[in-house]
Amino acid sequence: MELSRKVMQIQPSATLKISAQAKQMIADGIDVINLGIGEPDYQTPDNIKQAAIASITNGQASFYTPATGLPALKTAISRRIEADHGYHFDPSQIVVTDGAKMALFTLFQVILNPKDEVLLPVPYWVSYSEQVKLASGVPVEVGTDRQLRFTIADLEAQRTSKTKALVLNSPQNPSGLVFSRAELTAIVNWAVQHDILIVADEIYEKLLYNGNHFTSVLELGDANLDHVVLINGVSKAYSMTGWRIGYAAGPKAIMAKMGIVLGHAASNPAAVSQYAAIEAFSGDQSSVETMRQGFEQRLNELYPLIAALPGFKLPGGKPAGAFYLFPDVTETLRLTGYADAPAFVTAVLNEAHVGLVPGEAFGLPGHIRISYATDMVSLRKAYQRLKTFIEHKMAEQPAPNL
Repeated sequence: MELSRKVMQIQPSATLKISAQAKQMIADGIDVINLGIGEPDYQTPDNIKQAAIASITNGQASFYTPATGLPALKTAISRRIEADHGYHFDPSQIVVTDGAKMALFTLFQVILNPKDEVLLPVPYWVSYSEQVKLASGVPVEVGTDRQLRFTIADLEAQRTSKTKALVLNSPQNPSGLVFSRAELTAIVNWAVQHDILIVADEIYEKLLYNGNHFTSVLELGDANLDHVVLINGVSKAYSMTGWRIGYAAGPKAIMAKMGIVLGHAASNPAAVSQYAAIEAFSGDQSSVETMRQGFEQRLNELYPLIAALPGFKLPGGKPAGAFYLFPDVTETLRLTGYADAPAFVTAVLNEAHVGLVPGEAFGLPGHIRISYATDMVSLRKAYQRLKTFIEHKMAEQPAPNL
């Protein structure tokens, strides 16, 4: 049987692939430290767990909900957005999904026609490009400078009559880059001028470090928001990756069509997860700050260690947000004799037992992504393994002919 040509061009998620390999090695009794997955190691806060248990005990979680989410959850999301960013979404402008990934997937299904183009500044999260392809669209990479930033000129160089959307991820996965208000204003104004939809993925908005400030696109003025769809969820800020609750918020016409697609695709997100998410958005927010401080401490200790590894360069300096480092290891590859980052990462996993992700998965070869969303003891051990691995490989290289 011939399979769908559209599906045949899709690549598996590199982050999930590395994580699966690491988990299998762990199951086989190998001491692997997996720094390849973007998942907080904190437990979901107790107040959120208790809200879920209560919904099971009282029978609320036993039944279908509306396809686009419980009205109470949409109201909680609307109030949280307004409290954080001063902008009010009517609940009819909000669609709840099985994780933020499903919000993105459904949005692309709704807005893209065959050959429509979506601009993706590099580096970009692994699933953006594949989801665009699954919607019969064309992902178009936008070049960035050595600091991983881009300009309006860079966007304009890639714009065509088929350009439909621009994905704007801040804080960014994989680099931790955060766009300034001035940068965001220029980007959004350019998009509105050319009738291009901004897909604003702000899933890491709560994870900012060392005094850095986050500006949401929602804070730039109401006039532009008919060209913006916000993507967010509970996975990162509330350490709820397993609960699978995300959302999209934006123009009613787009949200209505997303609701129709979701009604056929999934019926509704898990009811128990929705009741937990109501508490996440509405309840005590102190756990968010506790986890943020924990990530900040890890970043501040790990960053100088990684920056000092032979050949490693950290574009843009210390990341402002998220929980990743994204070093350029081009020189390290030369020093250790590896042809590319995938070969290097494979060897590190098999020999040093540390899981990393190659930059090719994010559209930027010669880099690797390191997640510091794990305990500091494991991070120190992983750093030492990586350092020893690199030094041994460097020592094995033949002396240059002089």
